[in-house]
Amino acid sequence: MDPILLGFIGYLLVVVVVGLWTFRYTKTLSDFLLAGRRLGAWVVAFSERASGESAWLLIGLPGLALASGFSAIWSAIGCAAGILASWTLVAKRLRVQTEKLGALTLPDYFEARYKDASHLLRIISMAVIVFFFTFYVAAQFLAAGKVLHTTFGIMPIHGMIIGAVIILFYTIMGGFFAVAWTDLVQGILMAGAMILLPVAGWIELGGAAGIAERIGAIDPNLLSVTGGQTGRSLILGLIVGSCGIGLGYVGQPHLLTRFMAIRRPEDLRKGTVIAMTWVIIAFWGAVLVGIVGLAHFGADGLADAEHVMPQVALLFLPAGVAGIVISAAIAAMMSTADSQLLVATSALSEDIYHQLINKNASQRRLVAISRVGTVLIGVIAFLLALRAEEKVYWFVLYAWAGLGAAFGPAIVLSLWWKRTTKWGVFAGMVVGSATAVIWRNVPVLKGLVYELVPAFVLALIAVLVVSLLTEPPRDVQLEE
Repeated sequence: MDPILLGFIGYLLVVVVVGLWTFRYTKTLSDFLLAGRRLGAWVVAFSERASGESAWLLIGLPGLALASGFSAIWSAIGCAAGILASWTLVAKRLRVQTEKLGALTLPDYFEARYKDASHLLRIISMAVIVFFFTFYVAAQFLAAGKVLHTTFGIMPIHGMIIGAVIILFYTIMGGFFAVAWTDLVQGILMAGAMILLPVAGWIELGGAAGIAERIGAIDPNLLSVTGGQTGRSLILGLIVGSCGIGLGYVGQPHLLTRFMAIRRPEDLRKGTVIAMTWVIIAFWGAVLVGIVGLAHFGADGLADAEHVMPQVALLFLPAGVAGIVISAAIAAMMSTADSQLLVATSALSEDIYHQLINKNASQRRLVAISRVGTVLIGVIAFLLALRAEEKVYWFVLYAWAGLGAAFGPAIVLSLWWKRTTKWGVFAGMVVGSATAVIWRNVPVLKGLVYELVPAFVLALIAVLVVSLLTEPPRDVQLEE
């Protein structure tokens, strides 16, 4: 058997076994959505990181580095800053507040936090989650098709089907337990790949001097972190736009649920150290994979720049090792898609059925509805991926902007500012999500700066202004 295929099958068997093993731990809706709040720091840290980066880290970011050179580092810097902010500003307070309020989801949290009997906050937040996560999951399926096509020559649609079926299987079987433990495996695999690939390419191409010589011959600007840009295009288009990606981390529901699932709030400090160590390794490595690919293939050497990671693996690594490393790209896709499926599913099972339709539903019925919802959303995302024309990188960033702008300002201010009101949170969600959609689809605006930046800023202003203009909430206590 092909050693590459053997390594890939071995990886898939591991995640399927995890799904079967965790099935016995999933008895209640809390188990399915938050693993019963029983996860340790290592599992939570790796799960949050693996879920946070998706296929864009191993497929999209190396592709960006292949196309733009060292200026891709700004995206990595912005992401690192955003991840640190999420772990320090949001994690502990959200964990404590959601347990105190008995909240299993973000819509649960907002409704309980502001005693919203009208369910307005639940409905708007649920709608934002389902809409943008469908795009997000579609991007992961699209990435699976690309990786399997590049590696095994499988038709992209067949690769998408394989990825979708495996994810749906273990997510349905084990819920959050399966997702978190497979994330641990996937996170280790992703970080390992981002160490091994750049080192192998670095050695083969003659180190820093050899790589610099090759890239300089293509275009000296590719060796610069400014990419040869100046003025407004440098500040707004490159630095602010790229670093602005980091704003989204404080508002991603599939990452925030990791903080809610940890066993003890005190464990989050240890989790922060683990997560940030992973960030340094994985992000720098992803950029370097693209740089190695640029030095070897050239700027136009690949029909699709987002094929660079599997191509570098096939070129510089032994076949069996390449199969395992390429599995990291599938791992990245799976670790995010499963998390997003769970959050979107929670909007159907907990936020719609349980809270709005049948408050007396049994735990067995709620888990069953969650599993059906997972399949439903997965099928819709798959159909959307079939019609996708955008690259994985930009497809992900669209959903990232909508979620980050809708929830980021609302989450941070609700945890840190007592004066934040229900109507302020509502305004922030509407303004943030609407701005992201409009900005992305208006060509003149789209070319100025990444849509998350204006959407986040306007949402933040909306929360602040509307909160000051409306009656303050009563009996609000914030955790120190």
